[in-house]
Amino acid sequence: MNILDNPETTIQRGKVIKQKYFLKHVYIDFYKRIKILLSPINKKGNVLELGSGGGFIKQIIPQVKTSDILQLPNIDFQFSALKMPFKKQSVHAFVMIDVFHHINNVEQFFKEADRCLKKGGQIIMIEPASTFFGRLIYTYFHPEPYKSKAKWTFTASGPLSGANSALPWIVFYRDKKKFEKKFPNFKITRRETHTPFKYLLSGGFSFPQLLPNSFYFAVTTLERFLEPINKYIGMFYTITIQKQS
Repeated sequence: MNILDNPETTIQRGKVIKQKYFLKHVYIDFYKRIKILLSPINKKGNVLELGSGGGFIKQIIPQVKTSDILQLPNIDFQFSALKMPFKKQSVHAFVMIDVFHHINNVEQFFKEADRCLKKGGQIIMIEPASTFFGRLIYTYFHPEPYKSKAKWTFTASGPLSGANSALPWIVFYRDKKKFEKKFPNFKITRRETHTPFKYLLSGGFSFPQLLPNSFYFAVTTLERFLEPINKYIGMFYTITIQKQS
């Protein structure tokens, strides 16, 4: 078994998130972005996070039910996103952070999502961005594969070790027309690029944080100033997809 596919690795990553100031606040920022996009949904709506891992979304959005493909403590459900244990049209929204690019069968996932989502339901994801800067980092300085010429599928070597960081760009940018043709019931409603530096400076899960905690506000301010050029330097996408009927 690849060490990334061991549930203990995910548990340890959860501890790393909470210990590293920059990384924890990157996740808080991501959760707040999702919370804003969920705001039209009643607090009693059925919202599922896919691939919750070592995250802490319930601290920011208490209504969310958590899930993962791995057997982990403190999650509500264990299942694969390719076969979900929910009734037809029973879910208001699926949310995920750095999960879509681990799904090795995009078409099967969207068939399942279409089955489970109510009319008007959403899929909200935050994923690696294929900007000029993002491609550079994900190609040469990130442990997961980045294959921009690949198709929508890849070999499922493991739930976490199997990945293609370019997959969000492939499906929702390069092959957008193909996606719209294959899934006419889904409409891409948002493609936002953001967060060029904070995750990188956090050191992620593998490297030390590169700046003192006190610099976080300054980096956040810099990122806001540079928002007009995020299409070149942003390292993450927020993508939302809505079910039409």
